[in-house]
Amino acid sequence: MRLARVEDATGARFWVLLHPDTGTGQRINAPFSHWAGKVNTGSIAALDLSATTLESDTFRLVAPVEPGARIFGVGLNYLSHLTRLGSAAPPHPLAYIKPDSAIVDPHGAISYPAMTGELDYEIELVAVIGKPLGDAVAASSCVMGYTVGNDISARDAGRALGRLDLFTQKGMDGTTPVGPWIATLDQLGGGGQPQLDMRMTINGEVRQQDNTREMIFAVDELLNYLDARITLRPGDLVFTGSTHGVGLETGRFLQSGDVLEAHIEGVGILRNEVGPQRILATARQSGRLGHPAT
Repeated sequence: MRLARVEDATGARFWVLLHPDTGTGQRINAPFSHWAGKVNTGSIAALDLSATTLESDTFRLVAPVEPGARIFGVGLNYLSHLTRLGSAAPPHPLAYIKPDSAIVDPHGAISYPAMTGELDYEIELVAVIGKPLGDAVAASSCVMGYTVGNDISARDAGRALGRLDLFTQKGMDGTTPVGPWIATLDQLGGGGQPQLDMRMTINGEVRQQDNTREMIFAVDELLNYLDARITLRPGDLVFTGSTHGVGLETGRFLQSGDVLEAHIEGVGILRNEVGPQRILATARQSGRLGHPAT
C-alpha cells in the first residue's frame, strides 16, 4: 500500500490510501493511532476508507509525517562513504533529533540557510514506526513502512568551533525533504533488512547510487539503539544514513536552483528544488558563526 498525507483546496490535511495506477486516493477516516500498527501486513480493514474517490487534482502531497511525531537521524552508516572520507566504521550508531520545522514537502523548496556555503545532499531510506517496539524479537517488524528522505546538511557547520555542530548541520528550518508517501512493509518484503537500490540525481546527473543492504548498522540495530534511549512511538521517523557520493567527498555542493531527485526502489521518487540563499540582516550577522556576509 501507499499511504500519503495530503492537503486539499481548503487547507485541510489528512491521510489517504493512494491508488498508484490512477493517482487517485481514498480518505482514511480512522484515527492514525488505530491503523498505524496494523497496516504493515497489507490489511486495509483498519483504515475505514471513505467510499468517495479523490481525484489527483483535488489534493497535493505533503510530507507523510503524523503531527507530533519525532524525527530521528543516524549518520556514519555506509562504509563506502566513510572510506572516501578516510574514516573507519564507528563502534555504535551516531544519532540526533531534528525539529519538525526542518521538514520539507515533496516538490517543496529546500531552504538555503544564511549560515552555510556548503549545502550538501544525502539520500536516505526512512523507517516509519507503526507500533512500540516493546519486546519484539525483530525491531523492524514494528515498522509501518518506509519513505524517502534527503538529509540536507550544512557541511561547514562547526568549523569555527573545531568540532561537530549537529544543531546547525542537521536541524535547520526547511532542509529535510521527506516523501512522497509511505510504502507499507508488506510491499517491501516484510521485516528484516531492506535491500533496495537507491539513487540521487542533481539536475539529472547521478551523484549517489547504492543499495540499503550496505548499511553498517542494520535497521533492527538502529531501532534498538534509539529505543533503548528514547522510546519510539507510532509515527516517528528514523533516517537510516546516507551512502557515498555526497558533496563533502567531491567538493560539489548544492546551488540555488538545483533540482534533486531521490529515488528508492519500491518506495518512490522525492523531488525538490533548492531555493535562494537567505541573507541575514547586518545586525544578526554574529549568528553566522564567522561566515562572511553574502
